[in-house]
Amino acid sequence: MFSQPEYKLLWIFLTICFLITSTAFAQRTEIEKEDFINQSASSLYCIGTHDIGKLVFGITNFGMVSIGENNGVTLDCFSGKRVKYGEYPKGSGNSCLYKGGIWIGAVVKNDTLVSVGAETNNQAREFHPISPMIRRSSLDPHSDEYAGAISELDYICVYADTFTTGVPNPSYDAIDHRMHRPLGVKVTQRSFSWSHAYADDWTIIEYTIENIGKNHLNDLYVGVFLDIDIHSGGIDLTRPPDPYGRKSNAGGSDDIGGFLETTERTYKGCTYNDTINTAWTADNDGDYSNGEFVVPHAAALCLLGSFLSGRHVGFNWWSFNYSSTYDFGPQAKGNYRYMGNGYGTPYGDRNKYSMLSNEMIDYDPMYAQKIQPVDHTWIMPSPNIARKVTRGFDMQYVLSIGPFDMSPGSEIVVPVAFVAGENLHTDNWNYYSNLVRNCNPNEFKANLDFSGLIQNATVAERVYDIPGVDTDGDGYSGKFHICETETVYYEGDGTPDLCAASPPPAPDMWLYPTHNGIRVRFNGLRSETTPDVFSDKIDFEGYRIYIGRDDREKSFSMLASYDHENYDKHTWTHEHNEINFFQIMDNPFTMKELRCLYSYSSNPCNDSLFDPLSYTRLSPYVHPDFPEDSIFFFTKHDYNQSILGSSSPIRKIYPDQPPPKSLENFTPDELTDDGYPKYYEYEFLIEDLLPNVPYYVSATAFDVGSPKTKLQSLESSIVLSAKRVYPDNTWDPKANEVDNVYVFPNPYRQDAWYRVYGLEGRGQQDRSRERVRIITFANLPPHCKISIFSLDGDLIREMEHDRNPSDPTSSYHEWDLVSRNTQAVVSGLYYWIVEDEDGNSHIGKLVILL
Repeated sequence: MFSQPEYKLLWIFLTICFLITSTAFAQRTEIEKEDFINQSASSLYCIGTHDIGKLVFGITNFGMVSIGENNGVTLDCFSGKRVKYGEYPKGSGNSCLYKGGIWIGAVVKNDTLVSVGAETNNQAREFHPISPMIRRSSLDPHSDEYAGAISELDYICVYADTFTTGVPNPSYDAIDHRMHRPLGVKVTQRSFSWSHAYADDWTIIEYTIENIGKNHLNDLYVGVFLDIDIHSGGIDLTRPPDPYGRKSNAGGSDDIGGFLETTERTYKGCTYNDTINTAWTADNDGDYSNGEFVVPHAAALCLLGSFLSGRHVGFNWWSFNYSSTYDFGPQAKGNYRYMGNGYGTPYGDRNKYSMLSNEMIDYDPMYAQKIQPVDHTWIMPSPNIARKVTRGFDMQYVLSIGPFDMSPGSEIVVPVAFVAGENLHTDNWNYYSNLVRNCNPNEFKANLDFSGLIQNATVAERVYDIPGVDTDGDGYSGKFHICETETVYYEGDGTPDLCAASPPPAPDMWLYPTHNGIRVRFNGLRSETTPDVFSDKIDFEGYRIYIGRDDREKSFSMLASYDHENYDKHTWTHEHNEINFFQIMDNPFTMKELRCLYSYSSNPCNDSLFDPLSYTRLSPYVHPDFPEDSIFFFTKHDYNQSILGSSSPIRKIYPDQPPPKSLENFTPDELTDDGYPKYYEYEFLIEDLLPNVPYYVSATAFDVGSPKTKLQSLESSIVLSAKRVYPDNTWDPKANEVDNVYVFPNPYRQDAWYRVYGLEGRGQQDRSRERVRIITFANLPPHCKISIFSLDGDLIREMEHDRNPSDPTSSYHEWDLVSRNTQAVVSGLYYWIVEDEDGNSHIGKLVILL
């Protein structure tokens, strides 16, 4: 392995060699002769996947988000898996992002120049990477990706617009008939996502833009273009349910959307407006079918950062069409402009810059039919276009902010959040009644529930820049309101925090297959000793064990829980308007704390007869000294399954082991054979499982939360800690393992409905039946080679089985019925041979009936 300095030297050397051997790559055009800082474009065009939470999408190191028309980059550079279009919620197959990208435009001398990461219908690239893409994660401190991680999944990219020839898909300005002219900017793009329940619906993207040229960039605007396309993953809703998963692409040509500049908030009777600057998109009717909405969610882009206040925000949308007649976007009477193909999609730098810099907030598309000739601001669209747009169309937009003036060497920061929200649609008649039968956009919009989307956007803003926190120590903590003498902060101090409240780290977990069962072992050293990032206190509450047949969160069921014994105190109180009610005003109390406070005995702290649960809402505790002001009742904070091996089936492996004397230096008698502290060792036995069926098992840790501040208990991700296991994996090894290999199902029958019964394709509803077929080789040695032959002796497929013997799937290997030539196999009789490391082999037969 190379050290960091050696790696940098190697990278520079390879880059120089590459430039010498290539006469065309990364050459600068005439405009670039103004001495931009010398840089080398990297050939490592890369895409990573933000999939840690419920919002999934790809992000590139050349200014583009999601995959659009592919641009030749479709495989995740870190996992090797094909990147999907944006999906929300994860595992649903519902689309939420087709493509998008950064736009930067400025006036350079007497020219208007724009560089874009993606646009409407163009695969050209105007940004190119100048260093490898970096992935980091705060999840595993033993991982190479841990150092410097801010969130559970970070991607860091650096790219520039200074390369115009000798690069893939160079850009051409069809309006000014010239190759792309760069601004001379470098962009450092950082993106962050978390899996926590309050943070898994959004991803923060921060763009740091630096002027690396010698020209002054005047009136610079930064925008993000998005073509979202909300739809149900291509499912044809007119077709009855198909157990084989066939789908047809419904597309995103029936979207609606708009802009939310502010939202009204209420705190203790005080009402105020909060700026959110959010552009949103949703399916027009939520694809209501069979009594439920298939895609009720919305996806949005919001500007973050209180330091952007004082700049002008623009929101401009359009409907792309190859026909100029139907290429449409709102046009203001004051700056009416032909955009190159029509009055919607901006073609060429000059039209893109006009859109970026017009500082207009377009009307929401659903109001298109309401624009009349007498409108003071907008030109009336043609009735046919207006009708289509009002009811839903292929909506595309750019959300922009500016202006900035950038001298050479200066930089600016523009943070945004890509946000999703569930259940925007709640009324299945809303679309038909208010946009189809009648044109009543006000009523239609009033019947949409934006609360989830707004809440998620607000949380993203607060994680980026925490209100009331003086991060840079200059004495300023952000903007605030005064409500009944209480100071309520609603903006941060302008210095990014990028700090999310987190649950305790998940415990280290190992799975040991048993006969028709699984032994779960886990170690909670980090879970029980890691302080909370905000309070700096250890707030560990307990553990939970889950099992599922696939790795989607909704597929998991909780099997066991352990948590501390503590109680929430509900206090009788009233607000300023004299409405009385019970509310939780304190963090949880232990039993001893409650006894000391509220027992009537002479020795209250040791009163074993005091039971807080005997006091209920209907029969509360009334303090004898303060009967009018101190009225309470108590509830369990969680399950209070606090006795290991008794009230909780989770048990300690070493119940008599005392706590370690030091967390820094363990003594040998305090450690297990594999080096983990015995005091934090736990186990749980799962029994009566199906043999030869894979399961996913997860152990999580959760914290106490803060009922006082309305912060729910946070739990580590079920999905991220899940591991795959076969219950009978090598539970009864034989002396000569290779002779005991077998295959199932055998015969494999197309008419056996394996998918319907959940034996294949679980969690892969978006894939066709032909792509989820599975034949499993079982009782394999950990290291062997599997060869499959036709009856004529032709080699069909060869697979290397190489697993660690401790892997709970080490004796199983799955074949997808695809040949070595990547073709689906046909019906017939096949032979298979398994050969181990010692040369022992075993031959078997397999029948496939398709």
